[in-house]
Amino acid sequence: MESSLETVALFSLKLAYEEEGLSPILRDDLVMGDYQRDVFELLVRRGDVATIQDKMHECLGLALEALGGVGKPLGRELHRLSGDLHQAQSLEQLDRPLLALKGYLKDIL
Repeated sequence: MESSLETVALFSLKLAYEEEGLSPILRDDLVMGDYQRDVFELLVRRGDVATIQDKMHECLGLALEALGGVGKPLGRELHRLSGDLHQAQSLEQLDRPLLALKGYLKDIL
């Protein structure tokens, strides 16, 4: 799960900050500091669903803005998928929406 959380964060930040012609954002870049696998591993071990959701909300909000918001088709779908993630009440319930977000973000990158 930690890997998927990190990947969703990375893809979201790529949408928000990566510009054509510049170096790509990588997992070890400073912008990924609060969203690295180690951070998520600790949160998962603690079972801290609320903090995981908050971190994902931050990243996905940036990605949503980069896609033009909920007024655009890509943004609407991201918003819908994000809602599924934020309704989860346990770590197990995070799995399916997290995988859907990961696949969606990968497809639009």
